[in-house]
Amino acid sequence: MSRLNSLLAAACAVPLSVAAAAAPAVPVLTAMPAKDGKEARAARAEAARLRALAQRVTIARDKWGIPHVDGKTDADAVFGLLYAQAEDDFHRVELNFINAMGRLAEVKGEAELYRDLRMKLFVRPEGLKTQYAASPAWLKKLMNAWADGLNYYLQTHPDVQPQLITRFEPWMALSFSEGSIGGDIESVDLKELERFYGKRALVPVAAAGSDLDHEPSGSNGFAIAPAISKSGHALLMINPHTSFYFRPEVQVSSAQGLNAYGAVTWGQFFVYQGFNDRLGWMHTSGGGDVIDEYLETVTERDGKFFYRYGSEERVLKAVAIRLPYKTATGMAEKTVTAYFSHRGPVVRGLDGKWVSVRLMNEPLKALQQSWLRTKARNYAEFYKAMELRTNSSNNTVYADADGNIAYFHGNFIPVRDPRFDYRKPVDGSDPATDWQGLHAVKDTIQLFNPKNGWIQNTNSTPFTAAGAYSPKASDYPAYMAAQPENARGIHAVRVLENRKDFTLESLIAAAYDTQLTAFEPLLPRLFAAWEELPDGDGLKAGLSPQIHALRRWDMRYALESVQTSLAVFWLQDLAKIFGPAAKAKQMPVLDYIATQLAPQERLFALARASAKLKEDFGSWQTPWGEINRFQRLTGDVVQPFDDSKPSIPVPYASGNWGALAAYGMTSAPGTKRIYGERGNSFVAAVEFGKRVRAKSILAGGQSGDPASPHFMDQAEMYARGEFKDVLFYKEDLERNLERRYHPGE
Repeated sequence: MSRLNSLLAAACAVPLSVAAAAAPAVPVLTAMPAKDGKEARAARAEAARLRALAQRVTIARDKWGIPHVDGKTDADAVFGLLYAQAEDDFHRVELNFINAMGRLAEVKGEAELYRDLRMKLFVRPEGLKTQYAASPAWLKKLMNAWADGLNYYLQTHPDVQPQLITRFEPWMALSFSEGSIGGDIESVDLKELERFYGKRALVPVAAAGSDLDHEPSGSNGFAIAPAISKSGHALLMINPHTSFYFRPEVQVSSAQGLNAYGAVTWGQFFVYQGFNDRLGWMHTSGGGDVIDEYLETVTERDGKFFYRYGSEERVLKAVAIRLPYKTATGMAEKTVTAYFSHRGPVVRGLDGKWVSVRLMNEPLKALQQSWLRTKARNYAEFYKAMELRTNSSNNTVYADADGNIAYFHGNFIPVRDPRFDYRKPVDGSDPATDWQGLHAVKDTIQLFNPKNGWIQNTNSTPFTAAGAYSPKASDYPAYMAAQPENARGIHAVRVLENRKDFTLESLIAAAYDTQLTAFEPLLPRLFAAWEELPDGDGLKAGLSPQIHALRRWDMRYALESVQTSLAVFWLQDLAKIFGPAAKAKQMPVLDYIATQLAPQERLFALARASAKLKEDFGSWQTPWGEINRFQRLTGDVVQPFDDSKPSIPVPYASGNWGALAAYGMTSAPGTKRIYGERGNSFVAAVEFGKRVRAKSILAGGQSGDPASPHFMDQAEMYARGEFKDVLFYKEDLERNLERRYHPGE
């Protein structure tokens, strides 16, 4: 039943058969009681306006359920894109904006109160409404269409009950404008925030075990120049490592030059990682240091708080922030008075001082940049979009049909006084610690057509991005490159260097290379520790079969490999035990394990891993495919897992161990098997010739509805690393068409 048609039938007071004849494409609904006067006229006008917009948009679903949205204008296309997203998973669309606006506690309860406060320190409706009013006309049209598409979906789907947002307003699009998984705001520690503003002592929280506790968020991006491709065309590998189902696959086009294909974060109206017919872009999390903390020396007088700044004292701005939250019996509310310096909000205390934080908060410019790059036709236009400098949390790997490949390490890079160490809080009373504007794009770390012919980034250092032709660390301030090398970065260089004749298929094969590079420096130390034990030692005899098995291993994952199971359980054990010590020494845990352990500690961990495998699976000689699985049982945002229910064996392994095709579990396991939740999600490989040629794969499927045929139709292919052809052109789509319709039909 359609709310919109109910309103129409009621307002017009005509028989349903007449309404149906006038608009046969729209479902016929039971009439609601007629409305009178101004409200009825407004309902009629709104209904007619949205129905007219819907007729300007066509959604074509291909055989995989992927929406190909086409509109007369860019705004029409945005309307259709949001309608199609809502069809596939309205719950995720709504939840992203509930969270982005700091309203999660209104649906999930008091436990989310300080998560909401964290968002509201930076994102508040009054500010977004002001920026919406000041936005350029072209962007305002897109935001209006964004809201219209979602509202039209709700009007035509009365069976879908929103958790909170019953009507979307155009300004809300600005609350989630940059596209990253968590964004910079989520770097603010929730426990410290509650400790500061909650006015009560919290139970101490144990430090995180290590940097390997969870599957890392991030991505891989590879670009191949024509000189080393078989076709003489540039190639791009788009390989985000996100939580599964975080971004669906779409194509969105218009008669105004829009034609973008790729992954869109639920609820956003721009393709975040993808390509058009001329160029492509891949974002990898990372970049430079973009978030800084300041130690504020605070005093109180007459009920006001002041902070020292040079020779003066400045008033900390006090802002009352309302925090409604759901209870068992209804709603309650807490009001927190938050404090702001000229740099940003106070987020915690440290050694008797208050700590304020500064980060990028430019939603209007960020939304413009996110949109404009999707319409760029060449490197110059893409570069111009980059000059807005609001992609704060990402690097960008680029390729185009003119044969160019490029890399931008970060985009939003504040200018700082290099005398200070911004890796820790700096003295806020010293004006010299303030940001001094932003670095121009031309002054940031980047590459353009390096002579080696390839570029890679895996959330790692930029100084190995192009082998010998990489940027040099000595040419840039240290704060421009915050990430060290990682095991995936080492692996990426290895599969790209000294190769010629790349094709789309061989690039995919490189991105799915099975080597686990993290074990290369670690296993020889394990073998040496075993050799050092005297003959007759019980531990040496007990571990002899495991050591001999690992010595025969080529350090490549495979479904049938028992060595993969043993090695992964061994390294997981070491990371869990020695992670806190590595953290205390400020060392990456793999480096700590390689250099700081006593020989017997390596052997004891192997014994524990063997025992764990035997306890859970009956033998330490359990093939990896019996342990590592793909399972999707429901459309829930947080997936349940069940060892007794069907699942698919998956060969991939954690990016922590150097797997380029990353796959890992992020929640606390309540199962014996490992079920993937993060890693390869939407993956695409693109060749930019006279016509774009591309292949892609999506974890599970396009739809979030378990009843849909597109809930799991890509799962088996995903597990095999088998890609589908991207249906970019209309003639290809026509041959693989499942359904074509206007929104509301």
